[in-house]
Amino acid sequence: MPGPALLPPPLGGSPGLRKPAGAFRLSEKFALLLVFSAFATLCFGALFFLPDSTKLFSGVFFQRAPDPADPPPAPVVVPRGDRLASIREQHAQVLKEAQDTLQRTLDDIQDEIRRDKQRLATRGQEPGPGQLETLGAVFSPPQGATGGEPTDPDVREKRNKVKEMMKYAWDNYKRYAWGLNELKPVMKQGHASNLFGNIQGATIVDSLDTLFIMNMKEEFKDAKEWVEKHLDFNVNAEVSVFEVNIRFVGGLLSAYYLSGEQIFKKKAIELGQKLLPTFNTPTGIPWALLNMKSGIGRNWPWASGGSSILAEFGTLHLEFVQLSHLSGNPVFAEKVMNIRKVLNRLEKPQGLYPNYLNPNSGQWGQHHVSVGGLGDSFYEYLLKAWLMSDKTDEEAKQMYYNAVQAIEKHLIRKSNGGFTYIAEWKGGLLEHKMGHLTCFAGGMYALGADGAPEDKTGHHIELGAEITRTCHESYDRTPLKLGPEAFRFDGGVEAIATRQNEKYYILRPEVIETYMYMWRFTHDPKYRQWGWEAVQALEKNCRVDGGYSGIRDVYASQPNHDDVQQSFYLAETLKYLYLLFSEDDLLPLEHWVFNTEAHPLPVIRKTESKTKEKSK
Repeated sequence: MPGPALLPPPLGGSPGLRKPAGAFRLSEKFALLLVFSAFATLCFGALFFLPDSTKLFSGVFFQRAPDPADPPPAPVVVPRGDRLASIREQHAQVLKEAQDTLQRTLDDIQDEIRRDKQRLATRGQEPGPGQLETLGAVFSPPQGATGGEPTDPDVREKRNKVKEMMKYAWDNYKRYAWGLNELKPVMKQGHASNLFGNIQGATIVDSLDTLFIMNMKEEFKDAKEWVEKHLDFNVNAEVSVFEVNIRFVGGLLSAYYLSGEQIFKKKAIELGQKLLPTFNTPTGIPWALLNMKSGIGRNWPWASGGSSILAEFGTLHLEFVQLSHLSGNPVFAEKVMNIRKVLNRLEKPQGLYPNYLNPNSGQWGQHHVSVGGLGDSFYEYLLKAWLMSDKTDEEAKQMYYNAVQAIEKHLIRKSNGGFTYIAEWKGGLLEHKMGHLTCFAGGMYALGADGAPEDKTGHHIELGAEITRTCHESYDRTPLKLGPEAFRFDGGVEAIATRQNEKYYILRPEVIETYMYMWRFTHDPKYRQWGWEAVQALEKNCRVDGGYSGIRDVYASQPNHDDVQQSFYLAETLKYLYLLFSEDDLLPLEHWVFNTEAHPLPVIRKTESKTKEKSK
């Protein structure tokens, strides 16, 4: 344990301090003070006499090199009084740093030297991708951060095609919308979304891990540099907590775990801290929207009586547990564990979880249940919380299997044509509609089969396969071979959208995500074939001069583009396609868990958890 701090005397005063154990001897303190005083004086003199010293603090050295074609810059005249004030401020800062150093104990400095030696040793060994330093300890990341090269030349060619699609999407974003959230590929300009408030760079942060696993080194380097210089969370704006968490927090965490770059860890923890006020409700159930500056939250005006949404407050667990694991601060995990406490106290109608919960009263809103929009990733995160805990989080496991049992009993149905689908439940009445978002459930059932009761393991794989077939059918029954936002099973219609506002496709990943999981668990070649069909449809109908665009009506003979290249297209759709055509040793599922934005997070091994507990 570090010894007590040695407080320096006021400048010009006498020491008058007792000497605690482990502190500097007087001679050591005097030598350090001389060094820092000399350094401070040198800095002060240099700043005072250099004719253009103001540039040192203006950021000029970090700007691009001047272009010979540029007009000459206008001279900058700094009033002498302002200049002297700036120099004095810098001098005071240097002195403060010297005093702060003298306050540190010998144990503190020895610990830092020890950590520096570990870092140097690691760098001398040319660390592999993702070698990390966490809480002063160097350890290797989970396996499979890169690689997965297929041996089959045909599969390798398909994987290379997906990589080319990623490069095309990224290059156009960089060309026309760099630093903005998303791209309008038809208009070739940036696209703004109110989901992120004034936070910028959603596509950059969302793409980091995809660039890394595809070994796109230059693109990853550019993205990292933008994050270092421009990613700013100090904005006076309201953001969607759910979207910012899954895209920004998840993207930064994943980039850190894959690359080991400290900037991503720092930014993720900073953002996590800024999101904490969203839990300041009577129950601890978070608000949907948060003003990043004031810390004031509220819910969507359209959500049942001011309710929070199940899929939003239920999709924080993975990221916030990882934030506690990385930062050593338990508050993040405590906030999301409290959500479970509230849910476990409530009666579930028919064992189902309604989509709306009032954060003030702690009571359900409308009894509307969906495994698609408004509910989907809550169930996904119950399962993945158990997997990420190295299968030690028994509460999450029990909640998940109880929930999917109720879903199978009350929501899963088979059409006259033999298609298995998941309907929606509205106050006891079934709506025989299934959303594109619901199609993730095929992969979820396969992923959770291993933990199901022994007599249900094969059943869960089979159920996942049936749901996947239904979702593929929704693609296959459109002229453009891309699935609608929702499709129905009533009035003689099967796996077809019947309403105009359900016929669009916005580059969503859920069907391809399920193909990837089903391939990993069965190695049935049809899943790769179906994935390749999706690649061909994307290339034919969504690729435009400036990137990739969603489609307004998948039943039209020719695509009518919505002119948005969603950030999740690069984060999820292309990543899952790349994994589908890779070997299983790329991001193996026993080592990694994907958040709902497809950002891989490592399984927290039991040994790591025990080490953290002992260090507290």
